[in-house]
Amino acid sequence: MCGITGWVAFERDLTAERTERAERSVLDAMTDTQLCRGPDAGGVHLQPHAALGHRRLAVIDIEGGVQPMTVEQDGRLLAALTYSGEVYNHRELRAELEAAGHRFRTRSDTEVVLHAYLEWGADLAGRLNGMFAFAIWDARSEELLLVRDRMGVKPLHYHPTPDGVVFGSEVKAVLAHPAVRPVVDLDGLRELLAFTRTPGLTPYRGIREVRPGHVVRVRRGGLSEHRYWALEAREHTDSLEATIATVRALLDDIVHRQLDADVPLCSLLSGGLDSSAVTAIAAKALRDAGAGPVRSFAVDFAGQSENFHADGVRQTADGPYARLLADHVGADHSVIELDAAELSDLSQRSVALRARDLPNGVGDMDVSLLLLFRDVRRRSTVALSGESADELFGGYRWFHDPKTVATENFPWIEGVTSIAGGGAVPREHLLDAGLLRRLDLDGYRRTRYREAIAEVPHLDSADPLERRMREISYLNLTRFVTILLDRKDRMSMANGLEVRVPFCDHRLVQYVFNTPWAMKSFDGREKSLLRAAVRDVLPAAVADRVKSPYPVTADPQYPAALRAELTRLAAARKSPVLDLLDGERLTDALAPATDPQSVRLAVDLALDLDLWLTEYQVTLDL
Repeated sequence: MCGITGWVAFERDLTAERTERAERSVLDAMTDTQLCRGPDAGGVHLQPHAALGHRRLAVIDIEGGVQPMTVEQDGRLLAALTYSGEVYNHRELRAELEAAGHRFRTRSDTEVVLHAYLEWGADLAGRLNGMFAFAIWDARSEELLLVRDRMGVKPLHYHPTPDGVVFGSEVKAVLAHPAVRPVVDLDGLRELLAFTRTPGLTPYRGIREVRPGHVVRVRRGGLSEHRYWALEAREHTDSLEATIATVRALLDDIVHRQLDADVPLCSLLSGGLDSSAVTAIAAKALRDAGAGPVRSFAVDFAGQSENFHADGVRQTADGPYARLLADHVGADHSVIELDAAELSDLSQRSVALRARDLPNGVGDMDVSLLLLFRDVRRRSTVALSGESADELFGGYRWFHDPKTVATENFPWIEGVTSIAGGGAVPREHLLDAGLLRRLDLDGYRRTRYREAIAEVPHLDSADPLERRMREISYLNLTRFVTILLDRKDRMSMANGLEVRVPFCDHRLVQYVFNTPWAMKSFDGREKSLLRAAVRDVLPAAVADRVKSPYPVTADPQYPAALRAELTRLAAARKSPVLDLLDGERLTDALAPATDPQSVRLAVDLALDLDLWLTEYQVTLDL
């Protein structure tokens, strides 16, 4: 996995003698912002109208996959590529391209992507199986292609300019270009706070994302966007037995493909159904190949066993189930324990915020993932994750609550507050009342919800329940999943760790999306289809475990430490976030009589906003 960046400028020569040094200096600065994404090597490529930068995390063909990668013919440049990701069918594509006359110098999937473009042009995107984001400069036609994978696993941002475009894996790379400034207006703040994640949008004015499953083409005449993949409505004719078998066959193939690496690989194991399934299938594949045991990692919190209390969100702690699965498959298992001091450390919060380029306000979930990945990276370079199974197979509570299903809103909105426990106030609780009225977050969500519902593909024959559950699935697979994928990408790549997500394979996603809801919940529980497909490789206790979300620390020292930090900021009276907060509510939140746990998310958001405004020097145009 890697970090990419660069820009196109059609109205000036980037290689002109009087300006090349300055242009290269800008390109170096942009590329350096992606150092964490690619700690192994870096490179730049400058053409008269195009600048490409790359930071590399070497995973396949350590020696050969150097970037930016170019291909020439008779001494003339044909195309240049800066690429981030993994293409899991690169061997099949290589064979097809070799049969068509292409010759390769390396074993890397990067070179396969470059030659695939020369053979198929922009249509190459539909032939790739994997997670990827890349930019190709075609020197023959002088055009740039920005391409992103179908599910949006890998990020790619761009900012149109009067004579071209600036792009980068992360916003920080785009902001390192002198033509771009960090400005956030009311709509940007709405997108930041509404927890809706609109495809293509970012909170920063003028900075967009390449939408999942899309190609952006940049020519002298401007930018155009083309969708090469989307979820489609197809009649599902398989029986339940055949459907279960198909899901299992797909998972076996997907996990086997995603074990491809020339560096140490592991799995992230929570003890839940999703990560356990991936770990167990990987363990079997490695055993069959004579490759030794799978390595697995779990996160835990100091004092969790003493402080954990079952509630409506989390009924069981993860630790015992992760250990049970690890023992069952013979995994080389490690538990990484974090304490409240690490989780509330302001320096770690700053690292997490800079990894995202935005405040998040979901508590210790970012920092704990960041710290988990830091320790995993010391022993592995690639990790398999169970992310996205809940969105695909219907694992969340909101899939099964008739009231939530019937509500015309994004179903996860009510669940955001619940991650901090019962009785917690919403994360925007401390914001100024006048600002909240102007933002009208509920109205913004309604608008974005209607847009999303209008996209959903339906079958004419669907009954009302099936139609509605297709809508709920679509919302989760196109909106909510990108929130979690982005979090996992940023926290992992901040540590130079590549995380692969087998449940995002587009073949599995398309198949399960069209599986009737009655099959997805045939045993009356969440993720019935997945459980049936993998039960044979899991201990019964793990297979039957009730869904438990990603853990947060139950240590009371954590919310207390947050409130102490906000008390310090309020007393200093110089923090930029204070202009956005409601003075009366802030006073109440800091009062000794207020339970720190009840304002945990709100305090977290306030601290994140303050760091963001300070470190990014954001201009708020409100």
